[in-house]
Amino acid sequence: MNQQLTVTKRDGRKESIDLDKIHRVITWAAEGLDNVSVSQVELRAHIQFYDGITTSDIHETIIKSAADLISEETPDYQYLAARLAVFHLRKKAYGQYEPPKLYDHAARLVDLGKYDQNILQDYTKSELDELNTYIDHKRDLNFSYAAVKQLEGKYFVQNRVSGEIYESAQFLYILVAACLFAKYPQSTRLSYIKRFYDATSTFKISLPTPIMSGVRTPTRQFSSCVLIECGDSLDSINATASSIVRYVSQRAGIGVNAGRIRALGSEIRRGEAFHTGCIPFYKYFQTAVKCCSQGGVRGGAATVFYPLWHGESQALMVLKNNRGVEENRVRHMDYGVQLNRLMYQRLVEGGNITLFSPSDVPNLYDAFFEDQDEFERLYTQYENDSSIKKETVKAIELFSILMQERASTGRIYIQNVDHCNTHSPFDPKVAPVRQSNLCLEIALPTKPLTNVEDESGEIALCTLSAFNLGAIQSLDDFEELSDLVVRALDALLDYQNYPLPAAKRSTMNRRTLGVGVINYAYYLAKNGVKYSDGSASGLTHRTFEAMQYYLLKASVELAKEQGKCPAFGETNYAKGLLPIDTYKKDVDSVCDEPLHYDWDTLREEIMLHGLRNSTLTALMPSETSSQISNATNGIEPPRGYVSIKASKDGILKQVVPEYTKYKENYELLWDIGSNDGYLHLVGIMQKFVDQAISANTNYDPTRFDKGKVPMKKLLQDLLTAYKYGVKTLYYHNTRDGASDDQKDAIQEQDDDCAGGGCKI
Repeated sequence: MNQQLTVTKRDGRKESIDLDKIHRVITWAAEGLDNVSVSQVELRAHIQFYDGITTSDIHETIIKSAADLISEETPDYQYLAARLAVFHLRKKAYGQYEPPKLYDHAARLVDLGKYDQNILQDYTKSELDELNTYIDHKRDLNFSYAAVKQLEGKYFVQNRVSGEIYESAQFLYILVAACLFAKYPQSTRLSYIKRFYDATSTFKISLPTPIMSGVRTPTRQFSSCVLIECGDSLDSINATASSIVRYVSQRAGIGVNAGRIRALGSEIRRGEAFHTGCIPFYKYFQTAVKCCSQGGVRGGAATVFYPLWHGESQALMVLKNNRGVEENRVRHMDYGVQLNRLMYQRLVEGGNITLFSPSDVPNLYDAFFEDQDEFERLYTQYENDSSIKKETVKAIELFSILMQERASTGRIYIQNVDHCNTHSPFDPKVAPVRQSNLCLEIALPTKPLTNVEDESGEIALCTLSAFNLGAIQSLDDFEELSDLVVRALDALLDYQNYPLPAAKRSTMNRRTLGVGVINYAYYLAKNGVKYSDGSASGLTHRTFEAMQYYLLKASVELAKEQGKCPAFGETNYAKGLLPIDTYKKDVDSVCDEPLHYDWDTLREEIMLHGLRNSTLTALMPSETSSQISNATNGIEPPRGYVSIKASKDGILKQVVPEYTKYKENYELLWDIGSNDGYLHLVGIMQKFVDQAISANTNYDPTRFDKGKVPMKKLLQDLLTAYKYGVKTLYYHNTRDGASDDQKDAIQEQDDDCAGGGCKI
């Protein structure tokens, strides 16, 4: 290496590159790590140096040199690269490695307009000084490289134009906690802040993108998922589009229920005109979704829902298809097709499905969600009514279109609306669930708007978080963690702002939360059980029972202190019904694990005191936020021991947790021959989860004759999911032959639904 190379310092001065200083920094970063070579990192970096290289470029080169060495055999390079990246980021943020004091840091960023000024109004200097002594900045060194890059790209407060970074991770965690518990009594709030800080900064509780990136800033909208229902009128359609714009700009992922919009050719104004159909209005919604970039945190995204029996369903199911022309395609949204018992029965029996415009069949659309027996009665009545415009299609043909489009695009989703209402926290007669969100795990009541200021409509919001199953030492850990997460998320509902009255009214009445899990694949590997063979059934049942039990218990306790949610009377809980009473009993055929908690006493407590929150659980994808915790995402099996995910910051490699210890126990996605075992486990989870689950189906064409997945197999899996009470199906993943180490097909659409919304 030529010692004469110079470095250009931040102030423009040039001096010789100090290789000893570089060596010391890499050696510091390598301390305590296994199978990493300081000299190898140095060698890879040195050959990329050039005369006049900037200090910043030297740092970036060293970091990338370490990151390129991440592999199954040498997983600790992900921590070496992370530590180097942390060193670099702190230098950029503070001009030095050591962070400032919390009070000084907060005061500076409030003055810059980057932090919420209420931080300094709600807390005294002495309180912030006490919290400063509690912060453990060494926890920054526990991140993986992928985590640091996600923090840098999505979560840290920064100037997204200049790239200037203003904070490091421990300030993020402590200030999120401080903002959420600001209104708690002074006698207890510092205790809650410290405990919540510990739980999040040691990765026991995972927070979604909107909370991580937004809480502590002047922007106060942190719900991950927003559900908007559209009525069959121009006023409602315009109000829906306006609501989409408001919430996409506030970092939320959108679910739009457009099932009420009448079909092409339907009468308008008693025949004065005929309707242009759904597609022009879907295009309108797509424009609204894509008009905002969500502040550089992620792009807007939405899923639009409609029933299979809608008069235009055959045209709507192909909207994402690459064939066709722009006039009959709306490709930049995803779609959720809604099914129920009768639709499946017609398929199994080899019968027909009749398509109607919802406007031509009074009460049918509402009955579809509220009452399955009434829906069947009306549906049959309208089929036999010759005066009603309709189209009859063989059920197998309609379902084949659905599954073909789901397979070819990967993103035509399924919602079983009867399961969403029969196994629901809400009484479907008064608060039916008519849609989900873009990640298919939220199941909440909605009502159409007539205008954006309409308070009679209902926009549903869900605020998310997740437990890291890999950090659970005992199921009893859920008790403390549930208390913390319910209190924090419930406080968030009062802390945040609401751009629209219909969203505030709904949220204040229902106070809905959605707590999920990350690191399920690691949890199974650590416990020596698998997805595919039934061995994980008992563990899964015990785990999700404990989780739902303690979350409900925490919400009861909060109701005793602060009052039950105002719309508690619209829940099934108010009638003494719990998730363990309404689940699909077919689950018992694949899991005979008994209940282990005192549900009867809890039931009495709920009926006596109510719940602070109408919902408490939802299992989201967690694509990005799981990376922060160095965890496997959501409930999915990993594609490879090393995941390689594309982000706007480049390729990020991450090794599964404790790879060297549990390699033989991990079950990789494409080693699992069938979806059956996975779907059984989702059914077991759904027994306890009060909202829905982002569950995927996965297919390797090489396992089938002629390299093609047969339609029969796709339909069998769809029926299996329905049989075991699964409410929703998210991605359809197809193995395309790329190396598992080189590809991860799940997009950046993660948090909490991914890129558009629910990233957690």
